[in-house]
Amino acid sequence: MLGAAATWTLPVFLEKTFLALDAMAADALTQTVTGKDGTILVVVQMAGGNDGLNTVVPYADDAYYRARPRLGLPADKILKIDNYCGLNGKLTGLKSLFDEGHLAIVGGVGYPNPNRSHFRSTEVWQTASDADCNEAHGWLGRYFDNCCSGADPTVGVAIGDEMPQAFSAKTPTGVTFSRPEQFLWRLSEPGNGYRSAEENFFRQLNGSDEENAPAATDGASIGALSGKTKSDLSTMDFLQRTALDAQLSSDKILAIARKYKSSVSYPQGHLGSSLNIIARMIAGGLPTRVYYASQGGFDTHAGQMNAHERLMGELNDAVSAFVTDLKQQGNFERVLLMTFSEFGRRVAENANGGTDHGTAAPMFVLGGKVRPGLFGRHPSLSDLDHGDLKFNTDFRSVYGTVLEHWLKAPSQVVLGRKFSTLSMV
Repeated sequence: MLGAAATWTLPVFLEKTFLALDAMAADALTQTVTGKDGTILVVVQMAGGNDGLNTVVPYADDAYYRARPRLGLPADKILKIDNYCGLNGKLTGLKSLFDEGHLAIVGGVGYPNPNRSHFRSTEVWQTASDADCNEAHGWLGRYFDNCCSGADPTVGVAIGDEMPQAFSAKTPTGVTFSRPEQFLWRLSEPGNGYRSAEENFFRQLNGSDEENAPAATDGASIGALSGKTKSDLSTMDFLQRTALDAQLSSDKILAIARKYKSSVSYPQGHLGSSLNIIARMIAGGLPTRVYYASQGGFDTHAGQMNAHERLMGELNDAVSAFVTDLKQQGNFERVLLMTFSEFGRRVAENANGGTDHGTAAPMFVLGGKVRPGLFGRHPSLSDLDHGDLKFNTDFRSVYGTVLEHWLKAPSQVVLGRKFSTLSMV
């Protein structure tokens, strides 16, 4: 079978592959809207375990400063939300979005019996499983399987070195690619130092040359964790996956991205570059329902103050540029951006000026149609579980809200059971 398949031309191979995929859609809850007229979800992973207490800061709680004599952020530097908590001072753009009515902050998000392993907790978040259960497929993969069969292969686009486990599905769906310089362009005249228009375009899109480009894990001990993925794909699964990835050749990306030239200046760095690419794909009409990007570096066991402040600034600047771009496109109303991290940090700082693996942390949900405000409750700093915060909002309630109210998908089918939803969308 493999030998016969290998003799097909690419167009014939793609046609047969897509016909096979279409045949699987008979009993599916297929969503027919495309990226040109449907809602779009952008997921941003904050890999490594973001310190929620120095992101949404309980500046009015003395217990915060007692637990963090060095890492506690001064109250006069906090961007106040209410008389108890506020945003890290680097998150000025997010504070503006909150004031404009476009940012929801979900406090104390976690899950029962939390796991403090980066890889296992990332797996829990990406598969939406219980802590004591293993789920083969990702929560977005189950959305693709149940709601997007027969859709364009680019229904899900992840930017990174490998597919996030959240995309893992029974039927391989969606595509993954990394930095623009890793697309299929080639020097027009190798050896002569001449760059093709395509190469110059992708370098410009990325914001810097490859040799000067910042790494995804710059200054970080943990980059973009993908969790474990299935490695026992059948031959046909592999061939389908190859065919789907081939659809995002450099020519297609170039044609789509060139439809829109943004006047917005994105910050250098992995997240800024990723959101820049995503904005261009949205503007170009790629029929994608879910985009996935990541920011690494949040495993701040030592010397946290400067590192975390830098990360907050990078997040703020990248998201702010992205929102400005979407507004100029006229697409802000169609896009919902959601952040997550595999866990928060412990309440007390450690001896190395950092924080260790903890549990609950906040999530940001923002967009043109978000209902702003604080959702859930900021976890208590005096009622702890062996030094850790107690979660009060199950992360699957956030997923369920996004599925039900934004993607218009049956959350119970995707998540396996019904979770209460929030009124933020």
